[in-house]
Amino acid sequence: MEAAGGAAPAPAPAPARALPAQPQPQPQPQPQPQPQPQPQPQPKSRDLFRSQRKESEGSVDCPNLEFEYGDADSHGAELGELYSYTEEPELSSNRRCFEEDFHAQVQGRRWLELDGARQKAYVMRLLDGLEVVNRDKRLRVARAILYLAQGVFGDCDNEGDVLHWSRHNCFLLYQLGTFTAFLELLNMEIDNSQACSSALRKPAISLADSTELRVLLSVMYLMVESIRVEQETDPPEWKSCRETFRMELSFPVHTEEPFALLLFTMVTKFCSGHAPHFPMRKVLLLLWKVLLFTLGGFEALQELKVRKREELGLPPLPEDSIQVMRSMRAASPPTCSIELGEQQQQKRGGHRSRRPLVKQDSLDMYNERDPFKNEEGGVDEEENDDVDSGLEGELDLMERDAVLAAMPAQRLPIERVSFPKGLPWAPKVRQKDIEHFLEASRNKFIGFTLGQDTETLIGLPRPIHESVKTLKQHKYVSISDIQIRNEEELEKCPMSLGEEEVQETPCEVLYRAMLYNLPQYMIALLKILLAAAPTSKAKTDSINILADVLPEEMPITVLQSMKLGIDVNRHKEIIVKSISASLLLLLKHFKLNHIYQFEYVSQHLVFANCIPLILKFFNQNIMSYITAKNSISVLDYPHCTVCDLPELTAESLEAGDNNQFCWRNLFSCINLLRILNKLTKWKHSRTMMLVVFKSAPILKRALKVKQAMMQLYVLKLLKIQTKYLGRQWRKSNMKTMSAIYQKVRHRMNDDWAYGNDIDARPWDFQAEECTLRANIEAFNSRRYDKPQDSEFAPVDNCLQSVLGQRLELPKDFHYSYELWLEREVFSQPIRWEELLHYQ
Repeated sequence: MEAAGGAAPAPAPAPARALPAQPQPQPQPQPQPQPQPQPQPQPKSRDLFRSQRKESEGSVDCPNLEFEYGDADSHGAELGELYSYTEEPELSSNRRCFEEDFHAQVQGRRWLELDGARQKAYVMRLLDGLEVVNRDKRLRVARAILYLAQGVFGDCDNEGDVLHWSRHNCFLLYQLGTFTAFLELLNMEIDNSQACSSALRKPAISLADSTELRVLLSVMYLMVESIRVEQETDPPEWKSCRETFRMELSFPVHTEEPFALLLFTMVTKFCSGHAPHFPMRKVLLLLWKVLLFTLGGFEALQELKVRKREELGLPPLPEDSIQVMRSMRAASPPTCSIELGEQQQQKRGGHRSRRPLVKQDSLDMYNERDPFKNEEGGVDEEENDDVDSGLEGELDLMERDAVLAAMPAQRLPIERVSFPKGLPWAPKVRQKDIEHFLEASRNKFIGFTLGQDTETLIGLPRPIHESVKTLKQHKYVSISDIQIRNEEELEKCPMSLGEEEVQETPCEVLYRAMLYNLPQYMIALLKILLAAAPTSKAKTDSINILADVLPEEMPITVLQSMKLGIDVNRHKEIIVKSISASLLLLLKHFKLNHIYQFEYVSQHLVFANCIPLILKFFNQNIMSYITAKNSISVLDYPHCTVCDLPELTAESLEAGDNNQFCWRNLFSCINLLRILNKLTKWKHSRTMMLVVFKSAPILKRALKVKQAMMQLYVLKLLKIQTKYLGRQWRKSNMKTMSAIYQKVRHRMNDDWAYGNDIDARPWDFQAEECTLRANIEAFNSRRYDKPQDSEFAPVDNCLQSVLGQRLELPKDFHYSYELWLEREVFSQPIRWEELLHYQ
């Protein structure tokens, strides 16, 4: 296991290519051949490795990313991601369909000039047009409604006006029943067997195969997203509309299933191969926004958690996790394997500059402020990165000032930074931790244990008493602990405790609807995630997720090919974003609603290989993924609707936008790390999967992204497996260990850094998963499987009361009573042996 953890650079393909570099120069953008002078070999070696690093891994000296994590990106960005660049010509088609119909009905006026009553009358006339039998006429009316939802951009002057009228029209459309009408049309299109069979016969599926579906889903997505987003200037009737719409999506009235379940069914139908023309990006985006709207975002989840703890009589949370993470700062990334190769090469060549010994903390500060840190090779380092710490919070202020004063004058000016005092998280202790501590103490000092008794401390020395007191002060009882305890009591005493009262929440309704097909839903989502991952190879058996981005006629020029390539990459990134956000929302809400609902979803994700899939996703140049520029800003909605499009060139496409990072990609990475944390937390068997799949070097490379929230979740994943990675790994990764200590919450008697945890018994792993699965099945069976003749249902054994029951008979029964007696009673022989057998 030490070998698995210690071979950190092995799985990284890019560093492995750069390590064998020899002193002879490789092709550079600006070659400067020199006869290798002896006095200054260092700058040449530094330039060589810096160039190779930029080619293979991107710049390691990543600046701090000004990224604020939230439920979603800005409103305009979320609407823009609904459309692919290939769909751009359809915007003018929507406008044409609307204007032809509108000008025939309303002469000499624009939509923006109509009063509310005339706008409503026109929308009602359009909705009547959806009732016609002719598919082409229906599509034209649907396109006109889509143009309204897109903000009648033909009458607008800037992007702000487009977004304003889009929201206004979406609320108007909802108030007049447009969503219900489009839901009926969507069900018709899903059941359209002719379209499915036509798509199955085609060798290549394109945008044209999903035109009707894309129009319907676009209108529904614009309505959900526009109504979901709250603004301070919203009038009261819009706020009431928002709550009504949320209730309508959460608690269906006309159908027996929530709207999210219909979208899950579309996903599974697509993955099974029966409907390859379904536009998956729009389906997944709509699914994510429906879950976000009906269940609530991360801040709503935090409020719900606080309220639920109050109802259960638990103490308040020690801190607001959202605020703590927003206030955290990123740490400097660990030393790159390229730098290690440079140091080893310099040691072999004997080129080691002499430097007077400096105290470790001061050296850390020097390295952190040096713009060429770790590239001069003057510090004698260990095998990996235990010297270059760069963690600002551990330094002494006086020593830091002394070192900064002694720095040479040509160094860059140093800004003063406020350093946080103390640790960001309050420590937590579980009841199980206290029991384990007392069990070990009693075995040591007394020689026997008292089971789960945590109150009796007789015979134990005074320091143990103090330790137990401190542990109890920081004891944390979670909502999950209470739910598990209640479930155990209901299993033991089903008769005396009676039937459980289950609150009818949107989360409960969704779980009950998803329950019997939930494994298929999870497998389908992971299949699409695998197909969209940038590390996936194109295979013949993989599903085609590009049906709603490929044009009918493939590109014939280099510029068209570049544009389509950017569009395909952007398409995949948006799919990863929507799936990762949906899975995280489901896991978090199910965990709060009931722990066994969360465990059921988690187990099926694990069984479907979600853990290696996420690790495979991160086994790439993660800095390149986060800074990818797979977007053409001039073609993004709503910009492309109100601005004249400049002529696109290969240079402008290559340059991309000027953003420091790609918001959706960083959002996706954090979501996937959070999902991985949810799946592995307190699960030793799944933690061992992280070790077996050699996740440590993969995760450590992700620390190069200088964003505090992403680093926190990477460090959490490293912390839980540190005890299995061996002493050598810990010794050569001291900077990472320090970062874990500084940023991750402490469990008081958790010796994560040493590997003496009594829970770390590999022979218990199989039993752990089996026990969990049995508990989940018992929970689902007790709460959701309610057969009519249950074994606990009371049985009436009294003959008189049974014969005295009044039975409702049909009104005409007395006409055929004699015939019934003859056929059912007198002519039927009495089989006494069967009657005795059943007794």
